[in-house]
Amino acid sequence: MTVHFVGAGPGAADLITLRAARMLEAADVCLYPGTYLDREVLSHCHVDARLIDTQGLDLDQIASAMVEAHADGLDVVRLTSGDPSVYSALAEQTRRLDAADVPWDVTPGVPAYAAAAALLGRELTVPKLTQSVVLTRAQARSTAMPETEALANFAATGATLVLHLAITRTRELAEELCAHYGADCPAVVVSRASQPDELVLRGTLSDIGDLVEEAGLRQAALVMVGPAIDPATVAESFLYDPARDRSALS
Repeated sequence: MTVHFVGAGPGAADLITLRAARMLEAADVCLYPGTYLDREVLSHCHVDARLIDTQGLDLDQIASAMVEAHADGLDVVRLTSGDPSVYSALAEQTRRLDAADVPWDVTPGVPAYAAAAALLGRELTVPKLTQSVVLTRAQARSTAMPETEALANFAATGATLVLHLAITRTRELAEELCAHYGADCPAVVVSRASQPDELVLRGTLSDIGDLVEEAGLRQAALVMVGPAIDPATVAESFLYDPARDRSALS
């Protein structure tokens, strides 16, 4: 049998892929991150499936549950929030499965930052304003960040920043980013995008810390910073410029 790592998307039951839905319908065991997704996602599972909330488990306990299910001849879906390619502990879990000779595969999902941008109705790469998006995180009581990945290094590029696991340090990070983007730079916090209790806080680096504290947010939220979040003007893309010579494309 196989362990399927499946991106659960941002949380909404109808924002998972068709492949993910089929895998959930067929799974005998489903491990899911209860902190981050709407339990309605689990409605895709069949009624007899064993559901395991991993929010109170460590990696060894999670891996043991998957290995044991495999030994019993059961198919397993390991749901991750958003997409497995970002902050999913995929490397740690698959290393344990490889050591136990358990086969696995990966199915992508809608990443949280994409759902947040959709909720805002914003493109994160605006022509002649910013053409890069940096996905990073803050570090406090978590795994240390590499020295070369200091927030100031990313901020110096002027790219759109999407900060994961940073909500409890919003004020501190906003103050640091002011030196690079300016206090009036747009800053948005999106909590639980696509879920029934989704929340959007719109502000600037000067006041986003106040807004977060007033809302009492402590987890499951993204901090997004950069001029593309709320551009005053939007340049035209060369790709669709009427003056572009398209004769070579025909």
